[in-house]
Amino acid sequence: MTEPFSVAVTVRGYETDVLGHLNQSVYLQYAEHARWSMLQAAGVGQNELIGKGVGPVALETTVRYLRELRAGDEVEVTCGFVWGEGKTFRFAQTIRKTDGTVAAELTTVGGLLDLKERRLVADPREVFKALASDPGAFGL
Repeated sequence: MTEPFSVAVTVRGYETDVLGHLNQSVYLQYAEHARWSMLQAAGVGQNELIGKGVGPVALETTVRYLRELRAGDEVEVTCGFVWGEGKTFRFAQTIRKTDGTVAAELTTVGGLLDLKERRLVADPREVFKALASDPGAFGL
């Protein structure tokens, strides 16, 4: 099995709360950043998606906060597709400190929205496969 896609992020002071912890909403921003970075690395940018008439949507996100993050911490945010049947798919993500400590685990249920019909496309795998210059990055 290949390693999941990952992107490095350094926690910035303005992202922390009054307790000095990374604000809970920023974990979601880090996850979103990793998802878009993975798409771009595979050759799928916003322009390609819009040109195809689709856009990714998050339908549900679950976050398990396991360890605190503080300003200056360096983390790796992983991202990988988990394909099922039908119109939706999942992203499995981990936010891990450089010492290996897992700070958070995220699971997002997503889909591809047909921008004209305003409905999920029937087979998002085929759309991603057609758009990607490296569909292997998506497990396809």
